[in-house]
Amino acid sequence: MTRRTGQRRWCRLAATGAWAALALCRLCLAADGTPTVNPAEALERPTVEVVGTSPLPGLGTDRKDVPGNVQIYTSGDLSGQRQSNTTDFLEQNAGSITANAAQGNPFQPDISFRGFTASPLLGTPQGVSVFQDGVRINEPFGDIVNWDLIPPSAIASIQVIPGSNPMFGLNTLGGAVSVYTKSGAEYPGGSAEVSGGSFGRRTAQAEWGGSRGALDFFLTANLFDDRGWADHNPSRVRQLFAKAGWQNEKSDLDASLTLADNTLQGTQTLPLSFLYDIRQAYTFPDTNTNKLAFLTVKGSRFVNDELLFGGNLYYRHYKNSSVSSNVNDDFGSLDPDSGEVDDVEATNDRSTITQSGYGGGVQMVLTGTPAAMKNQLTVGASVDASQSRFNQYSQDAELTAVRGTLPTGDFELATDADTDSRGYGIFAQNILNLTKQWTLTVSGRYNHVNVRIEDRTGNAPALNGDNSFSRFNPSVGLNFNPFEGLTAYASYDEGARAPTAIELTCADANAPCKLPNDFLADPPLRQVVSHTVEIGTRGTLKGMWHWSAAVYQTRLTDDIEFVSTSAGAGNAGFFANVGETRRRGFELSADGRFHALTVSAHYSFTDAAFRSAFLQSSPNNSSADADGAIQVEPGDRIPGLPRQVVKMRLGYTVTARLSVGVNLSVSDGVYARGDENNQDANGKLPAYTLVNLDAHYRPLKNLELFARVNNVFDRRYYDFGILGQNFFTGPNHTFGPAVGEEPVSEQFRGPGAPIGAWVGVRYSFGGGSAEGSADD
Repeated sequence: MTRRTGQRRWCRLAATGAWAALALCRLCLAADGTPTVNPAEALERPTVEVVGTSPLPGLGTDRKDVPGNVQIYTSGDLSGQRQSNTTDFLEQNAGSITANAAQGNPFQPDISFRGFTASPLLGTPQGVSVFQDGVRINEPFGDIVNWDLIPPSAIASIQVIPGSNPMFGLNTLGGAVSVYTKSGAEYPGGSAEVSGGSFGRRTAQAEWGGSRGALDFFLTANLFDDRGWADHNPSRVRQLFAKAGWQNEKSDLDASLTLADNTLQGTQTLPLSFLYDIRQAYTFPDTNTNKLAFLTVKGSRFVNDELLFGGNLYYRHYKNSSVSSNVNDDFGSLDPDSGEVDDVEATNDRSTITQSGYGGGVQMVLTGTPAAMKNQLTVGASVDASQSRFNQYSQDAELTAVRGTLPTGDFELATDADTDSRGYGIFAQNILNLTKQWTLTVSGRYNHVNVRIEDRTGNAPALNGDNSFSRFNPSVGLNFNPFEGLTAYASYDEGARAPTAIELTCADANAPCKLPNDFLADPPLRQVVSHTVEIGTRGTLKGMWHWSAAVYQTRLTDDIEFVSTSAGAGNAGFFANVGETRRRGFELSADGRFHALTVSAHYSFTDAAFRSAFLQSSPNNSSADADGAIQVEPGDRIPGLPRQVVKMRLGYTVTARLSVGVNLSVSDGVYARGDENNQDANGKLPAYTLVNLDAHYRPLKNLELFARVNNVFDRRYYDFGILGQNFFTGPNHTFGPAVGEEPVSEQFRGPGAPIGAWVGVRYSFGGGSAEGSADD
């Protein structure tokens, strides 16, 4: 298929989705009556008071009965601060969540929660499961999370659920993030907004929702264009979301369609010697194109006042095309077969992942009062299947004076493989109110996963493999509510993550891979198992101030790490079970209002450490031995994770028309990857403090003007590091080493964005109103 043919196909799909949504809109507007209320729609509402303790449609659970430090954010919170994407909002507002700039693009951050990561980068150990309307959207090929495929304007609420809650299935080692989308019944009316400013950024957003009787519809689209704050990191984002629903007092049925077509470029990390100019690229181009068509149907039905059946079905087609430029780490080495010196300076690696996933789930919720005790029993099952095709090509290239790559040969096929995964789950949860003060929660889930890999070329039969993983994960929690406004709880959870196809095919120390660009026939890995204990308390003072405190520990056995063997700041290595790791810490938070002032504050302490000894290949670590290896010992801290983070937001309503807000975040320094033994001479990256401002002005009821300034004091900061070799030691940072010479070992850092400012206008119509700051 040519690029133009592919674009036409995606345009036709987008147009079909838009026309279908408009047809549903007309159907809704032709009906008569008033909206109905259904308890199973609680998670779609602008004000959320229950927690979704299972991904499938259900009643949710009163927050006071949830044994965990759950965080909930609504559409008003997101729209009030006007960040460019959802991950920026989470980074600046949610407790125990951090982000880094490893990819060099604002839509592709690594998000870490309590020391566990949800990343778009293949090869990153994933430990957080992410859901959209009950469907797990960690891509089966690598468990990665493409944050750019979630349209922010479609979000009704986000719930951040800590721990290894088995109800959320595989990959929930450190927590789960559940995204619930808007419905027309809960978000009537429409709006349109445009904005622009620094880095050539231009955005447009529109939404329209409504209902007539039992029918409702919602439609939103986002356009984002940005040339990037650095050289060679522009972003082009196109997102469309449409939902139609039907509900009455007993039944609820929704069908939604998410479409996306995004092109994102990154800048890579930079060696310390380059950091006088953080806008330059180490090498380029590095481009990712993500395309998505995601269809979901979910519904529920009350058989009677005590019995609710719910379920969902989905189909998800995802395609990623990437081109990456890389310095040739083998430059100057002697080929043992030909006896010739490798004088290729660089390579262009092109890969494609084409993936189709489908599945669904059913669950039953039974409420009652056995022995005069309120009880809620949930029982369900789910099936998830996917087929992926992965192919990769490599091309020799030479480097220009500004470190771009010029091809010197044709692309040659390196890998062509099919992967197939099947996942089955059976789960149950029982929430029993022992008394008015005590609530006991017991749950468990059995998972079975099968991953099959098949070589398509016929040249690598050893690549073919069939791996299965099974486990039952239990959970128990106890809540104590001595009086209204105060809760104490304790919980114990277990979870598991099965190795992905990309890990299973790159697990041999004698044959390292270059991710995401190579598959090899390797020995199998063991699944990762998590054990989490959490104790906490939360409360409300005078109905306006909310606070919480929690301590936790998650211990992983058979943790999987990417063990680097790369000489450069690249991605060559292999996956291995490295024994035990541990994340433990505590969280404090408070928020409330004092007259016209609103305050929110979070403090988190995260101690993420290895608990087993192992050898890591890290020749650029100053403490490495003669073979380039470092010894990782129990107690060494896991790189990339800040130990302490403070976040604060202040909002002030100046007048009924004008409000302003400020976000302050302070982050501790982190160790660079490759410094797993914490002994490299470069030490940790420096700590940093950031301040962001936003303002909203409403000259008319339905008209809002808004402005935002990020990194107000233009602080230079770095939130990601990796040890590597700098090959650009020539004049003006041109390719430096001659044949037989060695490049320079350095610490590479991922710089954060400099100061940026944007202004915009939003107009609401058809019964809606301008969404101002959540601090209003």
